[in-house]
Amino acid sequence: MPETDVLNIAGQTYTSRLLVGTGKYASMALTASAIQASGAQIVTLAIRRTNIGQNPGEPNLLDVLPADRYTLLPNTAGCYTADDAVRTCRLARELLDGHRLVKLEVLGDPKTLYPDITATLDAARTLIAEGFEVMVYCTDDPIICKRLEDMGCVAVMPLAAPIGSGLGVQNRYNILSIVENARVPIIVDAGVGTASDAAIAMELGCDGVLMNTAIAEAGDPVLMAGAMRHAIVAGRLAFRAGRMPRRRHASASSPEDGLVG
Repeated sequence: MPETDVLNIAGQTYTSRLLVGTGKYASMALTASAIQASGAQIVTLAIRRTNIGQNPGEPNLLDVLPADRYTLLPNTAGCYTADDAVRTCRLARELLDGHRLVKLEVLGDPKTLYPDITATLDAARTLIAEGFEVMVYCTDDPIICKRLEDMGCVAVMPLAAPIGSGLGVQNRYNILSIVENARVPIIVDAGVGTASDAAIAMELGCDGVLMNTAIAEAGDPVLMAGAMRHAIVAGRLAFRAGRMPRRRHASASSPEDGLVG
């Protein structure tokens, strides 16, 4: 993609529009290899499930994903209340020397892992007031997405489908509506299963896609990471190019005027 076509989040620019997670891999070495193959520059990690220094003597994820190479995006996965999510973000800020960029998610129940929107709004309001730069996981509700943007979230991250489901974008109309009304980056988060799902999200005009399970649970995570990297680029280029109109009937590729014979 052209170097001028960059993703801008909280004043920082990125050439990659693929954001990746660090969970569910068989080893830290595989995590590092897959993320490198993805070309991602923003890497999210669950503060409540990942050691980044709070457990001395245990393997530290930062040993294979150094902060000078990646933008670390601590997230609040596993939090079911606004208070827990806020507390987790404060811990991340302490562990990462004042780091302000966080991914907020407050879950509603352990079966669907759908976000609790009321608690999400409460946590976002508190975190923004405390100076955090909040990227927020939410439902694909255009009204909620706009409200989170208006509150001051630096990126809004509607789900494509339930976390880890691999079902792809289930409501294209909602995602399209969210994109058309947004002034901050819209990043599809959750539900991507394969490269075509990522391309569809980008063709709808999303600014990026965040994924974890689709890569980590693939038969070959490193190969899938590369596929996702290309899918994101292809989808973005297709969006910028503008697709041809859909037609009910055939339209010949070659003109019929002046045919020989």
